Amino acid sequence: MPTDDSPRAVPFAVDSTDRIPAERYHDQAFFDLEAEHLWSSVWQMACRLQEIPNAGDFVEYTNLGKSVIVVRDTNGDVNAFHNACRHRGVQLAVDRGCAKNGFVCPFHGWCYGLDGANTFVYSPDHFRDENLVPDELNLRPCRVELWGGSAFINHDDDAPPLRDSLGPFAPAMEAFNVEDMQIEWWESAVLPVNWRLVLSAFLEGYHVCTTHPELIPPGTRDKDTYAPSRPGVDYASRYAGSDDSQTQVDNFLYYIKNLGEGMGGMVHAREIAVAESIRHMDLPEPATASRDFTAALYVALAEWGRESGTPMPDFDAMAAQGIQSGVYYAFPHYFLLPVYASASAYRVRPIGPEETLFEIWSLAPFAPGEQPPTPGTPTPMALDDERWPWIPLQDFSNLPRQQKGLHAKGFEYMRLAESVEGTISNVERLVDGYLAGVDSQRLLDGAQHVSGKIGSPIADLGF
Repeated sequence: MPTDDSPRAVPFAVDSTDRIPAERYHDQAFFDLEAEHLWSSVWQMACRLQEIPNAGDFVEYTNLGKSVIVVRDTNGDVNAFHNACRHRGVQLAVDRGCAKNGFVCPFHGWCYGLDGANTFVYSPDHFRDENLVPDELNLRPCRVELWGGSAFINHDDDAPPLRDSLGPFAPAMEAFNVEDMQIEWWESAVLPVNWRLVLSAFLEGYHVCTTHPELIPPGTRDKDTYAPSRPGVDYASRYAGSDDSQTQVDNFLYYIKNLGEGMGGMVHAREIAVAESIRHMDLPEPATASRDFTAALYVALAEWGRESGTPMPDFDAMAAQGIQSGVYYAFPHYFLLPVYASASAYRVRPIGPEETLFEIWSLAPFAPGEQPPTPGTPTPMALDDERWPWIPLQDFSNLPRQQKGLHAKGFEYMRLAESVEGTISNVERLVDGYLAGVDSQRLLDGAQHVSGKIGSPIADLGF
């Protein structure tokens, strides 16, 4: 990696923090630099551990032509290997499955254990001794670390540890007990959009009033005052909108019901049922009705969790730490959107300069023995498929139009609002740091201003 004295040139670099050049979202050379210098050095969410519960269970994780096997061994540990037979490079694993006895190359029968060790070479007398050095026949390991119920891989053996790289994202999501969440459903779509343009759609809440007006209760739809991404503003106070206590509660329930339906589980139906059960509780003080109702809901959810055996976060501890519901981002391609004990999750993977694989999970905790069956790899659905919940459908309607608009003559750059769209700028400038060859410690320091809750102001990344 070049030193700070000899940085690599970055085409269409972000020179003004609130102006992002349009070419970054469709230029092939820029995309190629990302493949070479960004994706080769960052932690990538490869799978939920729920997908590989037993010895021999494996998942193939692919991105930009690189394929990695993530597999559970007989000791219960999770290993990762570059997916190529050491003979002639044939992929050993495709998609997912169970290889209890290890991997067998379908071409010439070479065999490998779950620890990656080569266990069999067909007719070894055909080879020179130099081509049968035992250590050189083992599968090449890929770095893997576990966090939050998921396995992450990294192609760079010298990259900082995973949890350090996750920055503020990690402790917030740990408070929500994301490791206890299980997959209820998992869907995907191929978007005709650059991968970072997809990110930018979810890095701010500024679009909610226009794109998702159903989330704003009647009587509170004031586009000049509504601030869904303002730091420190919780959901309850955003949707109060009345001096009457019951109306505040009704507005709040309107919101979480629409959020649950619109995201297909970001607020789980079980959580909504608990909220409905206390809907008419006594709230004598209109000034604090929304907050009092939220506090009562936390108590009711905790009690429901104890009675049902369903793991719940420690809502009191979260309140004491100032951890709130919202959209949280982990650089470069993973989102978690928790509200109470459930969440949606997004993963973004580039296919080409203007094509992206976008995935959504619905995650929720379950009592022992009640976990749903783990879904297989989804077949991408059309962007207008009626099976999508309505919030993703609304987002999908914007993105292809934006991608085309960035090609318009005279459109030079996106103009960002510093206070609510700053995370977009922070992400783009961190990408530039990787492309320029900034040293790993400075990149790690910069990531602390990127990964975490969205809607942050533009920050000084230190480079």
